[in-house]
Amino acid sequence: MIALCPNPYRDTDCTFTKNVDLLLKKAGFQTAICPIFYEDECEILPPDIQAKRIEDLAADCSLAVVIGGDGTMLAVVRRLGERELPLLGVNLGTKGFMTALEPENIALIAEAAAGKYHVSRRMMLDVTLMRDGKELCFDCALNDVVVHGYGDCVGITAWCDGQRMTSFSGDGVILSTPTGSTGYSMSAGGPIVEPDAENIILSPICAHVMGSRTFVLDPEREIVIKTEKSHGRRAYLSVDGNSVFDLENGDLLRIKRSGHYTLMANMGLKSFYEIAFEKLR
Repeated sequence: MIALCPNPYRDTDCTFTKNVDLLLKKAGFQTAICPIFYEDECEILPPDIQAKRIEDLAADCSLAVVIGGDGTMLAVVRRLGERELPLLGVNLGTKGFMTALEPENIALIAEAAAGKYHVSRRMMLDVTLMRDGKELCFDCALNDVVVHGYGDCVGITAWCDGQRMTSFSGDGVILSTPTGSTGYSMSAGGPIVEPDAENIILSPICAHVMGSRTFVLDPEREIVIKTEKSHGRRAYLSVDGNSVFDLENGDLLRIKRSGHYTLMANMGLKSFYEIAFEKLR
């Protein structure tokens, strides 16, 4: 079965999704339409769409065609959890770094459904929030883990395998994967890293330190971030732009490479360098 995962805000009336559905059925594939943001968007779906949930069907699917942008891709990854189902992205968004195809490449979706693609294994990050020695929450990121103040500077201290790396006051800090290196991390001055690489990237956000720099770390490192605030200032944790969680003074974040990967279907149309040149100039 092939799951079609449209973002109805990007694919108005699911017009493109219906065309893909027809294409795949003519090619002999069984399909299921699994809109993303299902609970919020089911009311705007056309009445002829029989919506399913990707998390309910993932075990029976060989591929998920994600129709939207990078945000839609991230939403699908979060819904899948630990299920490593290959994702083929079709860009109906803006940048679309995670998507392999543009709408004009619709014919290639049938080839991907037949297994004619290369698998790009994308490293992920596990993040654990500790408070007073107890685990408060756990999450997993494909793009990044962000600690940010609510409009105020916060104190950040980072350790790598128990050794202090840096301490600074600023807007926050980003822990990024190579996949997320072209997102918020890059905007904060971080490097662009090949998405198939395995590194942990630590990028300060507007640090009030002359010598503040980004660190590119071995994937086997464990990073600990401590938030230190004063005078009632507030900070929050965000994982892939979701799971916003208010932090308290002295909270610890433990970040390390996840044992799970996100699988991206790569059709080989363009290299990562061509995509980066086109989308970042």
